[in-house]
Amino acid sequence: MRTVLVTGLGGAGRTTVAAATALAGARGGARTLLISADTVPGFPTATEPTAVSDGLWSVRIDSGAHFRSELLALQDKLSGVLDLLGGNRMDGEELTELPGSGALAMLHALRRAARGDWSRAGYDLLVVDLPPLHEALALLALPGQLRRYLRRLLPQERQAARALRPMLAQLAGVPMPAQWLYEAAARRDAELAEVQTLIEDRATTLRLVAEPGPAAEDALRAARTGVALHGLRVDALVANRVLPRHASDPWFAALAAQQEKCLGHWHEERSAGSPPLHMPHLGRDPQGPGDLAGLADDTPGLSPDSRDGGRAEDPWWIEEAAAPEGQDDSDGILVWCLRLPGAVKKDLQLVRRGNELLLSVGPFHRIVPLESALRRCTVSGAALTDGVLRVRFTPDPALWPRTS
Repeated sequence: MRTVLVTGLGGAGRTTVAAATALAGARGGARTLLISADTVPGFPTATEPTAVSDGLWSVRIDSGAHFRSELLALQDKLSGVLDLLGGNRMDGEELTELPGSGALAMLHALRRAARGDWSRAGYDLLVVDLPPLHEALALLALPGQLRRYLRRLLPQERQAARALRPMLAQLAGVPMPAQWLYEAAARRDAELAEVQTLIEDRATTLRLVAEPGPAAEDALRAARTGVALHGLRVDALVANRVLPRHASDPWFAALAAQQEKCLGHWHEERSAGSPPLHMPHLGRDPQGPGDLAGLADDTPGLSPDSRDGGRAEDPWWIEEAAAPEGQDDSDGILVWCLRLPGAVKKDLQLVRRGNELLLSVGPFHRIVPLESALRRCTVSGAALTDGVLRVRFTPDPALWPRTS
């Protein structure tokens, strides 16, 4: 299944572009599902997939309902403990969703789409209307982060046999975690793994939306490092609400000239990849599927290729390198490479901790698990050159002994 994750700057029209992309995909013959937390004018507001037109279905995420159902289910699971402590159980009507519940509801929707829960025949194209860019990056990194927390707090390999739990609890003097807790953690880990697989799949790409202008230029330039750090593949930059080039009104002509200057910079920056897509300004907000279909027709290249989204290169790779001059190179050097366009050396922090690399570039952070070969090496240096971070690893003789 081809997946297009649509995000961009706040107020740039992400939902409009996502809906137009889904319409274009469906009209191109792909069975398409649009997922959005926002209401799309003229689209159904049902929380289960509902037909919009031939080949297109949409579903709206209700984060409040998801929060209440999850909390009530947890309350039922802990009913014995709550009764023991004299706790008063809560009703669904008195529950108000907490900050962050929207992200969890979106992950739940992505998991259902990945599993095919919403269609027996399956979809060819999944279009997801994500929050603004910085929130979207945090959301897409969340499955990996939560899985890491679960592995650290409740490691499966250290789970004692059920028969030994009473004896271990007596020896340790503290109660051992209940079996259901490990089972719940394993179930959540499996669910998060499904979402993480969808996000990291080569057929999944990010589509950025911005309204041309100086503020958008600066914001996208700052955000592209975070996109690369999280290993996301960008398939297109959609310049939304593009004004006509020639206008008789001086006020509109000045705005159009400002947009044209920004678009020129974007074309130069993306000269090696796909040029920005230009979505015209309607002069008003889109009113329904008819307006969205017109925008799709007026934006060549908007329809994603439903067969393959993996045209972009891998975000990181490993290569071999010779040892520095004067050093023995018989052990070989492995170089871990990561593209970080726009990164500045002074904003870059790199820490090796166990089998992970902790990377920070300005406001963006990521913990990356190392490949098995690199786990048996020590970090011997790092350099940022031409937008590529290269970390040098030298085999550790204690972990990777010589064979001769």
